[in-house]
Amino acid sequence: MVTGDVAWDGTQAAERTGQTRVLLIEDDDGDALLVEELLLDGGAAVELRRARSMAEAKEELAGAACVLLDLGLPDTHELNGLRWLQRNVPRIAVVVLTGLADEHLGEEAVRVGAQDYLVKGQVDGQGLARVIRYAVERERSEELQRQLREAQIYAEENGRLERGLLPSPLVSDGGLDVAARYSPGGQRLLLGGDFYDVVETADGWVHAVVGDVCGHGPDEAALGVSMRVAWRTMVLADRPATEVLTVVDQVFRHERFKRHLFTTLCMISIDPSRTAGRLFLVGHPPPLLLTPEGVRELSAPVRSPVGVGDRDRWPSVEIELGDRWSLLMYTDGLIDGRMGAERRRLDVEGLAGLVETAHGRGQVGEPLLDDVVSRVRELNGGDLDDDMAVVALRWPAGESA
Repeated sequence: MVTGDVAWDGTQAAERTGQTRVLLIEDDDGDALLVEELLLDGGAAVELRRARSMAEAKEELAGAACVLLDLGLPDTHELNGLRWLQRNVPRIAVVVLTGLADEHLGEEAVRVGAQDYLVKGQVDGQGLARVIRYAVERERSEELQRQLREAQIYAEENGRLERGLLPSPLVSDGGLDVAARYSPGGQRLLLGGDFYDVVETADGWVHAVVGDVCGHGPDEAALGVSMRVAWRTMVLADRPATEVLTVVDQVFRHERFKRHLFTTLCMISIDPSRTAGRLFLVGHPPPLLLTPEGVRELSAPVRSPVGVGDRDRWPSVEIELGDRWSLLMYTDGLIDGRMGAERRRLDVEGLAGLVETAHGRGQVGEPLLDDVVSRVRELNGGDLDDDMAVVALRWPAGESA
């Protein structure tokens, strides 16, 4: 047992001896000596350190598992010291020491958050050792419960973000096949800011979007959700594409939590004949078009990302699709993977080669996505560092493009 003015030798010493580190905050030398003797008599495996005031105790709390707190300290009043400990070191078990006249304060202390209270002169050594042991175990149990609750809340929030980022396509045309894949980068549990959506409007047009909020984490994911919901709302309201993008830009600028954040975005609108459409590239990699003739990039004037530049200018280009085709839209997490001994970036050209190889084996739709994503990860030597969202559209659904 360590007591008095002997230096507290910290975590390693406690782990070596198997002792519980206890800080006694007591200004009365006689009461402090009594506590020490009780612990010795009880054979408690305790490493004891003493502070004579709350001010002194604040310098000694590091590494303590339990605090024995006198309520009659010179620099605190009644439960103020306990409340300070609850606010500043909530993971340390606190056992309150009271005199006979203050027993009611001990009961109140337990209601405030102390693990237990003891009345001076009414406890023996074994009882004190047992109270310390139980207080530490209860605090550990409560901390575990807190962590479990936090994990549950974390999972629920993650689920809500996932539902917001990864919607069910709203397409009634049975001739159009839609497949999508999503994964956060680096095996993170939280989703990133990538998002996608596909919506068919009453006039027969099909609109698809893939976006990438820079950064990772729940804040970026929330931004992605707000943009996707704004995009779907405006599309379903049958607003012109440029107005849709303007509103998405306004929502992003209003909701972003840092001024330097931006979002890249690719949007394609396919006409009811399914042979042509319009492409918008907003700082985003170009989609790939798969036809019986092969695989090629779809080029378009590239505007600066959402949240940057002129918020009312949205250049686009008309695209010819043909009678049989597949479209692959993706975020840059898919092409930022590395390949070869030199760890070169895969890039759009490398992705096009993987798609063409899979397409040449007759793969379309979901099998093609799975093959390409699997091959990208294999070349990268494991999971991708960045988030990835991929959407494949195929027309007609029952045929190979």
